[in-house]
Amino acid sequence: MYQLMTKGGPVMYPLIACSLLVLFVVVERGLFWAGIRRGRDPALLDEVLELCRRGEWEVVRERVKGSRDFVVRILVTGIVHREFSLGRAMEAAAAEQIRRMSRFMSLLDTMITVAPLLGIFGTVVGIIDSFDMLGAAGLDNPRAVTGGIAQALITTAAGLAIAIFSLFPYNYFNSRIRKAAHTIEQYATSLEIVHEKLKENSP
Repeated sequence: MYQLMTKGGPVMYPLIACSLLVLFVVVERGLFWAGIRRGRDPALLDEVLELCRRGEWEVVRERVKGSRDFVVRILVTGIVHREFSLGRAMEAAAAEQIRRMSRFMSLLDTMITVAPLLGIFGTVVGIIDSFDMLGAAGLDNPRAVTGGIAQALITTAAGLAIAIFSLFPYNYFNSRIRKAAHTIEQYATSLEIVHEKLKENSP
């Protein structure tokens, strides 16, 4: 690794910084989604909807105490504000939850774009240096020139490796966000329907 750093030239340092940022984001988001998975409680969600159908709002608040399910928390936010605007309250809570899920995703997206460009930049700089060497030494030592070009290509390889490594978790995390948004919409819509029916049936 140290030899690759020295051979790749100064552009390797920002590439290393990019790789560390990617590693941090992947680990942090991985732990975040692991916590989300552990907190899910589909059985409690179904129970909450059933209690809402019966209009037992206070029972719901007691039943969900301590729940870590993000969908439950969003539904409870709507229930608490049902007399004002249940839908808007859930929409605001859902937006905040999606914001938490999307944390650092723009940074990961930037690394996917920037790392290959930095790699190409390093390669171009290395090739320019090689041709300067060729102009100074002529063709007496072509091995030094070709060796310089080979070294310059290290940055391109490093940049592509970082982008490829970043792309898979980026797509995975985005798929989890889309799935979570769909789940939120599904249960929030169900609660809104239940609430509207209760309002229609109330004297």
